[in-house]
Amino acid sequence: MDLFSLEGKTAIVTGACGLIGRSHCEALAEAGARVIVADLDEIASQDFAKQLGDKHMGIGLDVANDLSVMEAKEAVMVRYGKIDILVNNAAINDMFENPTAALELSKFENYPLNLWKKSLEVNVTGVFLCSQIFGSAMAEAKSGSIINIASTYGITAPDQKLYQNEKGEQTFYKSASYPTTKGAIISFTRFLAAYWGDKGVRVNTLSPGGVENGQQEFFKKNYSDRTVLGRMAKQTDYKGAIVFLASDASSYMTGANLVVDGGWTII
Repeated sequence: MDLFSLEGKTAIVTGACGLIGRSHCEALAEAGARVIVADLDEIASQDFAKQLGDKHMGIGLDVANDLSVMEAKEAVMVRYGKIDILVNNAAINDMFENPTAALELSKFENYPLNLWKKSLEVNVTGVFLCSQIFGSAMAEAKSGSIINIASTYGITAPDQKLYQNEKGEQTFYKSASYPTTKGAIISFTRFLAAYWGDKGVRVNTLSPGGVENGQQEFFKKNYSDRTVLGRMAKQTDYKGAIVFLASDASSYMTGANLVVDGGWTII
């Protein structure tokens, strides 16, 4: 089990206060790592880091802002002196200010350009910047693991029938921006793994399935019925995968896409 130990390692998790970001942090901390909880909400990051324990650190981070990422790197290096693990978890999903307009705005024909650009900025440029700035410290040290969080929708097209209610009415459309950006992450992973392979930096993707989070009952049923294991994921279902990819247990694995989706993509 020593292969899975992260004792003495320093790990950064972006979007750490989000839906599965907290579980990523908990998993790394439980395996022995010192965790930097990084999120836009600095107060929430600091509060959560305190819950994890004294050796952890909470910082505010805007992944799409190069100055913010560079300041975060400096703060981490001052306190810990190294970066061993980066989990690029921060991302945005479709959000509409007016819920009653969501059905029309989520249609491809009507999808707002500003939402498309925002998704690219956070979901793709944010991963690029964090990998470039935090990852450079790993490359200099000739050791490290970068884990990019993608999605099953980076592999398969969205099933729009999931968003039909019991009456067969379409309530929402999954837009083009999320699968496009998540697909880009998988390709970026391959690029970076090849580029930094001789620097001892491993770069892999984790593609999770949908997580249960208070969705409407018809959606949970639709999703579960299409999944081999017959349920949506729990927030803790990805803890093992994160520790595996971060640790020496996956020491000969790079450029790969680890799919943990309850069988969603096999049918």
